[in-house]
Amino acid sequence: MTVIKKIVAATAITAAHSAPGAANAQSATMPKGVKNIVLVHGAFADGSSWSKVIPRLQAGGMNVIAVQNPLVSLEEDVAATKRAIAILEGPVLLVGHSYGGIVISEAGNDPKVAGLVYVCALIPNDGQSVQDVVSAFPPAPGSAEFRQDASGFLSLSAKGIHSHFAQDLPAAERNVMVATQTPWAAQATMTKVASPAWKMKPSWCIIGTEDHMVPPQLARAEAKMIKAKTIELTSSHVPMISQPEKVAEVILKAAREL
Repeated sequence: MTVIKKIVAATAITAAHSAPGAANAQSATMPKGVKNIVLVHGAFADGSSWSKVIPRLQAGGMNVIAVQNPLVSLEEDVAATKRAIAILEGPVLLVGHSYGGIVISEAGNDPKVAGLVYVCALIPNDGQSVQDVVSAFPPAPGSAEFRQDASGFLSLSAKGIHSHFAQDLPAAERNVMVATQTPWAAQATMTKVASPAWKMKPSWCIIGTEDHMVPPQLARAEAKMIKAKTIELTSSHVPMISQPEKVAEVILKAAREL
């Protein structure tokens, strides 16, 4: 083959590989979306707060782990979340509710984390703690119902849960939440997140328009700060319990878009 023929042949091969049809064929073989979901609960709760969302995510083909945060320190909650991330094979979508937004902002720096979903959550900027985040706006109505014990752990009063935390749930469900809430170490509200993961990874926000714990004004400012894809629901602080189908829909959509 002459030099000219070799150049012509090489050019033809290069053009074939760069053609739209070839590119589409290659992209069709690439996996799309994320199949692993790690759910992170907030203060005064445990992993069962996702019990209505989990079956919907599993029905959508997702592998799901609901973290059981000890709520004794931010460091230990982040460690518990990272253990859940490590168990799963492949990329992970992290979902955090309330204080869980602080947790996933730190744990989300794990290289396996592909994206973040914040549900009625607190979202820190560089070097911010829970207290730093909430101080930018007037106190939430529910914060007046915090009770601190002699060991430095916070709980919500029964009034707080019935009137401000889960006011759109039936009374029977609210009574169970009063009885089963997990106390939250006050020191966890003071620990700062150095570099939140949302700065490097795509994010979504769910805002409850009737949220008395993370008020809509704060939630909207957070969503704007992180440039999140955002949906607002007419819900209390716990839409994953009062409107699980809508919360699951947002999570599934996020997972498929990654």
